[in-house]
Amino acid sequence: MTPVSRRYPAAPVVGIGAVILMSDTSVVLVRRAQEPLAGRWSLPGGAVELGETLRAAAAREVLEETGLVVDVGPIVDAVDHIDVDSEGETTYHFVIVDYLCLPLGGTLRPGDDVDDAVIADVGALESYELTAAARVVIGRAIDLYVEHRRRS
Repeated sequence: MTPVSRRYPAAPVVGIGAVILMSDTSVVLVRRAQEPLAGRWSLPGGAVELGETLRAAAAREVLEETGLVVDVGPIVDAVDHIDVDSEGETTYHFVIVDYLCLPLGGTLRPGDDVDDAVIADVGALESYELTAAARVVIGRAIDLYVEHRRRS
């Protein structure tokens, strides 16, 4: 089977994002080494492989990009990431399912497709210049995390 092209795809690419909360005030961010978003900070994540479940993809991508083993929790949101070139052609189209993840083990370090990984204070995310969608997803994940802790 021919792999799906991510650049100028024939169809949207399904991906996952992981909101890894270290606490209700800190989140793991990665700086992308590849397009789209090369050089920009974002949430860990990537494309789902053929035959792989969304949750398995989330756990795999987190381990590959951050060195962390996580408990993949509930879905936080599903978002579109669509980039268009100057001629109006779609250069990238990802449908991303974002999960709340909690760390179980491992050591934070940059891995596949990223050149840095950090634990960021959610009160100081402005300096990371995250996309608006990433900021919204982080806020929703924190709300889920706080609600879950309150019920426990």
